[in-house]
Amino acid sequence: MASVKLKNIVKKYGDIEVVHGVDLTIEDGSFVVLLGPSGCGKSTLLRMIAGLESVTGGDVEIAGKRVNDKHPKDRNIAMVFQNYALYAHMTVKDNMSFSLVLAKRPQSEIDEKTEWAAKILNLEPYLKRYPRELSGGQRQRVAMGRAIVRDPAVFLFDEPLSNLDAKLRVQMRTEIKDLHERLKTTTVYVTHDQIEAMTMADKIVILRDGIIEQVGTPLEVYDSPTNLFVAQFIGSPSMNLISGTAGKDHVLTAGGVKLPLPKSHKAKPGQEVIYGIRPEDLEIGKGFPAKISVTEPTGPEIHIYADLGDDEICAIVRERQVFKRDSIVEFAPRLDKVHLFDAKTTMAIR
Repeated sequence: MASVKLKNIVKKYGDIEVVHGVDLTIEDGSFVVLLGPSGCGKSTLLRMIAGLESVTGGDVEIAGKRVNDKHPKDRNIAMVFQNYALYAHMTVKDNMSFSLVLAKRPQSEIDEKTEWAAKILNLEPYLKRYPRELSGGQRQRVAMGRAIVRDPAVFLFDEPLSNLDAKLRVQMRTEIKDLHERLKTTTVYVTHDQIEAMTMADKIVILRDGIIEQVGTPLEVYDSPTNLFVAQFIGSPSMNLISGTAGKDHVLTAGGVKLPLPKSHKAKPGQEVIYGIRPEDLEIGKGFPAKISVTEPTGPEIHIYADLGDDEICAIVRERQVFKRDSIVEFAPRLDKVHLFDAKTTMAIR
């Protein structure tokens, strides 16, 4: 196992800078997810750790040693790709053991490690099969098996579940998390799927346009977003965000609606703010009125979408209720869950 440190990492393609001085420490044995929208630089960072992309500026350290100039095979890392990257003409066993064969390990060691990985990943019945005879989830497990037999210091995952259907993604999330709990190998995982990040990570690194916006545990980035981007990006349905002007105990919207504030709020009177409240923190009850537009039953809960002047809000309720389109319903926010952001800087007001 090993820690990974990125020190002032810069990546340019010609004159275009896509990663802007990233500093990040990934602790030994941790599971860190690089999360962000397409084009934010997360896969580029991962590939620089792996040595598949050169570093324009800064240092990559693995286990305390600078590896900028080291070949990928000399970094003691193993990478699992989105498209599995299996050899079609090789059996499952041969795919998993290939790196050990190349390293000219003893046959007894090759057999022992391959059987150990197959047992962990429930691949024992498939060792003689070829990739074309496997499901997508089984192929991904083979790719993971090929990585773990090498006993690397760091696992790198590049959106490994994006080619799987929804049900299989849930299963594979559990399997990857369980694998990490067993092996305790430092893991860096790239995804654009916030559910994957929230359910798997020890720490989430949220990126936008080649810059880190926030680093924290899943609950830290969910409960205390540092800015408007993080607030919008984390959570599904996303946080309700309503523009207005702060008063003593409320925010006044452009449409004249008063949104209540906790007594401990830090906004200045007259300050232009964004009022944030997550859908699950809006309750049906005495509060501000909004007009129902759409309801979406999901099974365990109902998502209610309503018009609040020029803004659309969403509330999540668990009670079985019928809400008619265009009816007026009052919503009461949980005051301890209200978020405020400066309208100009987009930073959280705390």
